[in-house]
Amino acid sequence: MTLFLADPNAPPINMRTNPPTPYLINLFELNLGLDTHKLYNITFDSNHTVQTLVTFSPDHVDCWFVDTRLLTVSFPVIGLHIEWGPNKPATIHLCINNICLVYQVIQAPYVCPSLSIYLANPNIRFVGVGIKAGIEKLRSDYGLRVANFVDLRSLAAEKLHDREILRSTGFKMLAERVLGKVVEKPLSVVMSRWDIPWLSDDQVKSATLDAYAAFEIGRRLYTNLV
Repeated sequence: MTLFLADPNAPPINMRTNPPTPYLINLFELNLGLDTHKLYNITFDSNHTVQTLVTFSPDHVDCWFVDTRLLTVSFPVIGLHIEWGPNKPATIHLCINNICLVYQVIQAPYVCPSLSIYLANPNIRFVGVGIKAGIEKLRSDYGLRVANFVDLRSLAAEKLHDREILRSTGFKMLAERVLGKVVEKPLSVVMSRWDIPWLSDDQVKSATLDAYAAFEIGRRLYTNLV
């Protein structure tokens, strides 16, 4: 079963601008009429569309990995972000090129087998900012082991020859430095409940932005496009 309508092989757009400008983000929900998952087209700056699957269903997560498997063969990097519930990780956000997944793991009846396999694959790099604590909780709370993860601050410090990045740079500043984009997220969304059955449109935008920007920062750093 193929979930996606977007072309997964579409080339990433060159979004770096000077000075940094905020993303203009528009969301369109594809009306599937299903209670297992939702699918969104999310457009950045009117000219680049990312398709995001939001689901708690392990079966649909399996399909997501089937649909994206060739992308990780050619470029084995996945953007990763984690949002928390009151006591444990609530959602896992992944992005490969222009296809994202928001897996509501806290709502899932069981942990998706494909997710376990991909996270444990040492040949795939999961990239994000400040993800170590979340990764440790994925292991203790869900038995999910991430074999190969990279904090983008360390990667940027190495690639840009600037050790100051390790001390003073968060996700927002890193996006400005590498992408030339301002990552703006309302505090009301950042502090919202991520353990609820269905996420709001603003939460879906935020989740997609986090995972997509992490992937794109990693792509630029690994391919020396900075």
